[in-house]
Amino acid sequence: MPLRVAFDLDGTVADMYTALHKEALKIFGEEVLAKAAYKNPPPPPAPAEGPAEAGRPAGDEGAKPEDATTAMAMDELRLTARQQMQLWDHVKQIDDFWTTLPELEPGIIARIASVAMARRWEVIFFTTRPATAGEFVQLQSQRWLDAHGFRYPSVYVVQRSRGRIADALQLDAFVDDRAENCLDIAVESKAKVILVWHGHLKDVPAGAKRLGVRPVSTISEAIGLLEHLDDVRSQPGIVRTLKRAFGRTNPDE
Repeated sequence: MPLRVAFDLDGTVADMYTALHKEALKIFGEEVLAKAAYKNPPPPPAPAEGPAEAGRPAGDEGAKPEDATTAMAMDELRLTARQQMQLWDHVKQIDDFWTTLPELEPGIIARIASVAMARRWEVIFFTTRPATAGEFVQLQSQRWLDAHGFRYPSVYVVQRSRGRIADALQLDAFVDDRAENCLDIAVESKAKVILVWHGHLKDVPAGAKRLGVRPVSTISEAIGLLEHLDDVRSQPGIVRTLKRAFGRTNPDE
């Protein structure tokens, strides 16, 4: 059976922050962004078991899109609530905005496509992107993936629990950059979960580690883990091997 793998888009393979920063420069200019960064330094890391909204400036409710990844990228610019709303109103009017994002790692989409083709993986991309002007979100996302080297991509635009979807699709592995998504997938499905963590690995929520979520610093590392997972699936003692590979067993088991 081919490995069935899902990748999140924004914050995992697509660079949302750089795209928003580019548009913010057009609206506010470099001096305003520099002042915002100086006046509003990044908050300390949220507690390991804290809510997803921890660390957001007070009074920002309603200033940003509902999608959590997009909202977090907005927060990283350290703009005021009014400025964030102005920026998002601008972004929503850009035709096919989701086709303009750079890759987080240059060439990573083509690499995923190449490995998937060579190993005969079934790959699905997930996103919760809000709508913008131009084509609908799914088609924009498909065009973006195709332009970066992944032909005929499958894209799911989701609003519900990723864990339940992963379970329904019988996914073998899921790669995401948000700890809460990874926890949901680990609890609700049998998929092996890889968390692409952009901070210090020591700050990965303890709950994720307890549930066997495997943190990595780059997508390249995630692909390496997926290749390893694919390799060991056909080896003897597969259940024990998989558990050890993803940190879910004791050495004495």
